[in-house]
Amino acid sequence: QPEVGKAMRNCYSLPGPDFTYGMYIHKRDGGVPEALGHWDIVKARPRKKKVMPRDFVTMGRGAVDEGCTTAREFALYYKYMDIRLKDKSILKYGFKIPPGMTFGRPARPSTPFFDIMQHRYKELWMEHQRAQTVVQHEEKKKKIGEVRENRTQFLRTHPLPKKEESFWHPQRFEKVWTPH
Repeated sequence: QPEVGKAMRNCYSLPGPDFTYGMYIHKRDGGVPEALGHWDIVKARPRKKKVMPRDFVTMGRGAVDEGCTTAREFALYYKYMDIRLKDKSILKYGFKIPPGMTFGRPARPSTPFFDIMQHRYKELWMEHQRAQTVVQHEEKKKKIGEVRENRTQFLRTHPLPKKEESFWHPQRFEKVWTPH
């Protein structure tokens, strides 16, 4: 029975103060002196030059420009003019980046604080709205003065093209019997 007001005792004995809980990872950590005195140097591996596949479309165009017409001439042209596809993964400028070039989106220009305090943007918006209402009012006045054309007036000004009547009829359609 546990004693009243006290926690129940654990049955296991704990290891000594030298024991490390968890997994021990061996690493070299000598602090600042080791960081300044011993540099970890990684040797660069020689870069393999990537061989791109042949660009047969460009070679074919070049062969036609040179006047090749037979399969043998095309084969000889392909043999001596080895044109390869360009690697798309390389930057547009190659490996050299222009000195003034920066990556990322350009920063927005800062909003003038003085214009915000004086409500300048509100005033510009109000002027724009007033100009729009004036233009709409003038367009409305023009529409009121106009008389809308109806179909008859439209057909008087734009007559339909006359159908040319054909006077020739096949004989078989001349005497058609119709039931009464």
